[in-house]
Amino acid sequence: MKTTLTPGLEHSVTFDVTREQTIDFMGEQARVYATPMLVRDIEVACRNLLLQHLDPGEDSVGTRVAIDHIAATLLGMPVTLTVRIQAVEGRAVVFEVDGRDAVEPIVRGQHARFIVDVAKTAQRLAAKARKAKEG
Repeated sequence: MKTTLTPGLEHSVTFDVTREQTIDFMGEQARVYATPMLVRDIEVACRNLLLQHLDPGEDSVGTRVAIDHIAATLLGMPVTLTVRIQAVEGRAVVFEVDGRDAVEPIVRGQHARFIVDVAKTAQRLAAKARKAKEG
């Protein structure tokens, strides 16, 4: 990782909530941004910020998500997610997360990621797959 990876770095992303990002179990009038999709979008925003400060061959994996999904966002509404690096401890990075739609705040919390060597991770996963096959 580069020396530019420091607490305080921030990244925001804005998008409109699509049908694929909504729940469907309460009918069409209640199609709102699904929490699992919100978590995915938070992870992507954090990873994209990290990628700007990683060396070739490095990436990151999520290790913890702790959010409060505090308001419903309707299908088609714009959402802005803002992620800020709160702490960097070795290869562990903690982000503060905030998000809002066009009307109100919708999420706050933290997300943690761990910086990995892609080749070493692939080797470790291949070894695990072999073990699983044997087992």
